[in-house]
Amino acid sequence: MSIEQNLNKIKSSLPEQVTLVAVSKTKSVKEIMEAYQAGQRIFGENKIQEMVEKHGELPEDIKWHMIGNVQRNKVKHMASFVSMIHGVENFRTLKEINKQAKRNDRIIDCLLQIKIASEDSKFGMSPSEASDILKSSEFPELKNIKVVGVMGMATFTDNQEQIEKEFNLLKTTSNQLKTIHSELEIISMGMSGDYPLAIACGSNMVRVGSSIFGERNY
Repeated sequence: MSIEQNLNKIKSSLPEQVTLVAVSKTKSVKEIMEAYQAGQRIFGENKIQEMVEKHGELPEDIKWHMIGNVQRNKVKHMASFVSMIHGVENFRTLKEINKQAKRNDRIIDCLLQIKIASEDSKFGMSPSEASDILKSSEFPELKNIKVVGVMGMATFTDNQEQIEKEFNLLKTTSNQLKTIHSELEIISMGMSGDYPLAIACGSNMVRVGSSIFGERNY
């Protein structure tokens, strides 16, 4: 099937309240344009440099989401245009995003990345660390970021019960953190292999790549 057909098939299966982030990492400008012409406007990249290059070549109304691990020293390269940053895993990164957003006279939406997987390779903060950030006296001073939700990545496993348990942990964490910070509307979880389960567990933003574009070109 073509990129357009894949995209239409996925979109038709998503509930109305779920936002689709088309994960375009390693994909060409031509492939992204195919998805764009099919109506997709939100694209996710996991490397800042790659996103910067694509941003320069593609239509201005694309909303770019940074979904990978965020290196603080590179935040400045995307601060002028990035729409949302998913992988905020500590307070220092949040402060750097705020600093660079201020320099660009912008407010950048951010998601706190919660470690829900049992794998050591997955990044993120604990629910208590997220709570500490939101309760801290410094947090209200960050005027150029808006923490609008949480993000998590489940363990890479075929064990559906384990994945479901991890997704439920993120949903529970979101509910708890919302009592501290009411603006947490987004729960970003679920990828090509598990997004239907993620949605059933409360996700309202899914990050889908290979089911749209085919396998990655590494």
